Amino acid sequence: MGTGAITQYVDVAQLVLYLFWAFFAGLIYYLVRENHREGYPMDNGRPDRPAKLTGWPTPAPKVFKTAHGDVTVPDPAKDARPLALKPPYGPGNAGTALEPTGNPMLDGVGAAAYTPRADRPDEDLHGKPKLVPLRILADAGFSIPARDVDPRGLEVIATDGAVAGTVRDLWIDASEFLVRYYEVSVITPGGLRNVLLPREFALLKSFRGHSHMRCDALTAAQFADVPATRNPDVVTLMEEERVVAYYGGGMLYATPERAEPLV
Repeated sequence: MGTGAITQYVDVAQLVLYLFWAFFAGLIYYLVRENHREGYPMDNGRPDRPAKLTGWPTPAPKVFKTAHGDVTVPDPAKDARPLALKPPYGPGNAGTALEPTGNPMLDGVGAAAYTPRADRPDEDLHGKPKLVPLRILADAGFSIPARDVDPRGLEVIATDGAVAGTVRDLWIDASEFLVRYYEVSVITPGGLRNVLLPREFALLKSFRGHSHMRCDALTAAQFADVPATRNPDVVTLMEEERVVAYYGGGMLYATPERAEPLV
């Protein structure tokens, strides 16, 4: 009766174990290497030194075929925006938290950072933009239920208590049947302009029959600088990213005291 022994010291089970170890080591190497497609080489925060390389080699570029063109990763030139940040105690203090050098909400740094997404609209299964103003969807049967408050025409009160603008319309996710943005008419030094207010940063309040929209992310004056859309009836993924990042950055940078310690 056979025992599986190949020699006096090696048998089939031992060979299978060694093969498994080799396969598992190769799998770890492959996964870690593939993980280096995004975010590498790393920035060490020292302008006088080259980018930090790791012991794992960066994989060769891979091209992904998508419906809207080819995407190559890794792509070192994908996000070449200059960072408006600096070490608070000089360039020799690597590892310290960086501080903005300008208006972080417009520069897209810190809490207002965003990812450079595709500059095209988010589309449904039929290739049409998913986010559409209610004024365009009225003919398709979209409306505000009679039991709900119609926010159109309501004032938008900013975190400083001042009136930032008036709700002009609602932007609907036609595939999910929900409100994603409020379109707000804002008076700026250059004239009237319409900006998007994400639903997550807006709160509808009613008191004794009087309703208004509250937004604690920005001051009234900061609504004038909300990133605009090229098309008044279409918003792209990149434009969405910048709009949401602007309001998100306002939660930390809208007023000087927000960026200071609580204690």
